[in-house]
Amino acid sequence: MTSSPGLAGADRTPWLAAPSAIFLLVLFIYPCLYGLWLSFHPTEGGMLANYTKFFSSERQWPTIFTTLKLALPATLINIGVALPIAYRMRVKTPGQKWVTAALVIPITLGTVLVAEGMLTYFGPKGWLAQALGALHLYDGAIRLTHNYTGVLISLVISGFPFAFLLLLSYVTGIDPVLGRAAATLGAGPWQQFRNIYMPLLIPGIAMCFCLAFVQAYSVFPSAVLLGAPAGPTRVISIAAYEAAFEQYDYPMASAIAMMMGLAQLVVVVAVLALRRLVYRGPVTGGKG
Repeated sequence: MTSSPGLAGADRTPWLAAPSAIFLLVLFIYPCLYGLWLSFHPTEGGMLANYTKFFSSERQWPTIFTTLKLALPATLINIGVALPIAYRMRVKTPGQKWVTAALVIPITLGTVLVAEGMLTYFGPKGWLAQALGALHLYDGAIRLTHNYTGVLISLVISGFPFAFLLLLSYVTGIDPVLGRAAATLGAGPWQQFRNIYMPLLIPGIAMCFCLAFVQAYSVFPSAVLLGAPAGPTRVISIAAYEAAFEQYDYPMASAIAMMMGLAQLVVVVAVLALRRLVYRGPVTGGKG
């Protein structure tokens, strides 16, 4: 007698769950717990010495808010730009694949190559400055790199494809029949978006915001190559790097990393809580 497909699938489930659990334990849970344990074992002082040192130093604790001032605007800009483009591309068109490929090119380049390209185009001697000077449109010095603006632009360029692909997957997961049904009842494009698509997209937007924010908050190469790492763009990852590889104080670096994770967790929990207050419906429209 042959086993049913349901039983066969149930028999395979433990074999699929075990590798996933081991993967999470080895790559995520154990490093986090070890870093937390290490942060409470400073080279000098009591258990909380590293955290006391962090909050008592004028060069350490402000990095939390410096990174927030970069990560939050970059995340909002990426979602604000990606959402209308993804919504527009929910319907397949002949050149949609080429447009999508062009929009996600920064992912293939990487942060370092994006920064190098920005130095070439947006630097004081870059092509943008030379072109504006040749056209007599702007004669002063253009400061788009080695400052806050340069890091923000880099985060937008490198983070946009990630937000765009996430939102595109959520938008295309909504059944288009819902929009067509609303159109037959007299709903215009804006009414369809506001009353049908937007409520269904809120969970996806919240999740996209959380993932994009975590990615932007861990900024490091852009802050070093395009910012002022000793000044206005000294983000928390630079503080952790200096503690680990310049001062060789790994417990202190772990404490800074824990504060970095805590700041990210606070924002993520706040966004998810706000999502529950705004909308408690299905995450997609159930296409198919």
